[in-house]
Amino acid sequence: MAKRFNSDQERDLFLKEPRIASLMYWGAEPAPIGVPVWFEWDSKTVRMFAFRTTPKINHMKKNPNISVLAHNRIGEPEGWVAFDGIVRISDISVNEWRPFLDRVVPKYWDLSDPVYAEEIESWRAIPESFVWLDLNPVSIRSGGA
Repeated sequence: MAKRFNSDQERDLFLKEPRIASLMYWGAEPAPIGVPVWFEWDSKTVRMFAFRTTPKINHMKKNPNISVLAHNRIGEPEGWVAFDGIVRISDISVNEWRPFLDRVVPKYWDLSDPVYAEEIESWRAIPESFVWLDLNPVSIRSGGA
């Protein structure tokens, strides 16, 4: 398969577009578990978040080895980027939470929809209910047409 990204800059441009990623981690079953996540990539760290009480948090605390896979949308040339490494789970501060939501949420949800806007306002009010999932990848793999 041909390599879609000829440089880190091309890869990073691909990752700046709104994309749902798949977070893969080890759960209770022998097979890995994959769940969709919103993410932000700053050329060093993949930043995600989750409610602190979700089962995936307990599983990742036991085994922090994860992969995050971002891929093309339907109708877009095939391409994907996979990040592998050890996730760091940490508390979210109010000072980081609001700016992060301001940057990331509009990529994924239309906040002119009152249902989405109300949900995000509820998230803004309870940063202590969430945790950061930060991945500084030990390997970055990519491919595509």
